[in-house]
Amino acid sequence: VQLQASGGGLVQPGGSLRLSCAVSGFTLNRPAIGWFRQAPGKEREAVACLSTNNDITYYPDFVKGRFTISRGETRNTIDLQMTNLTPEDTAVYFCATHLGQASSYALCHSRPTTRGQGTLVTVSS
Repeated sequence: VQLQASGGGLVQPGGSLRLSCAVSGFTLNRPAIGWFRQAPGKEREAVACLSTNNDITYYPDFVKGRFTISRGETRNTIDLQMTNLTPEDTAVYFCATHLGQASSYALCHSRPTTRGQGTLVTVSS
């Protein structure tokens, strides 16, 4: 089971960025997949989760209306579209799953069991 995030970079405040998570080693038909982030000195936090059984999504309040998680155009990818970014969104973003956990809400409120290497997003002018 492997997850690999890509697409990070430097963006100005108010800008947008799209991250992509390539998933391999298992089908996307069972576990939920989520995007998490961790900034220096801060706790890990979930920003978006997707149930791959029914495409139900979950977002915490601080990203609602700004972030969108979806299946990517490329097979077995999960994308995170981020808009109206602020410096507080600066962090290492990574995709992760909790094997056996199909619920997007539950994944976003749990500790992932499997994660990939992250990609750095820096929001700065």
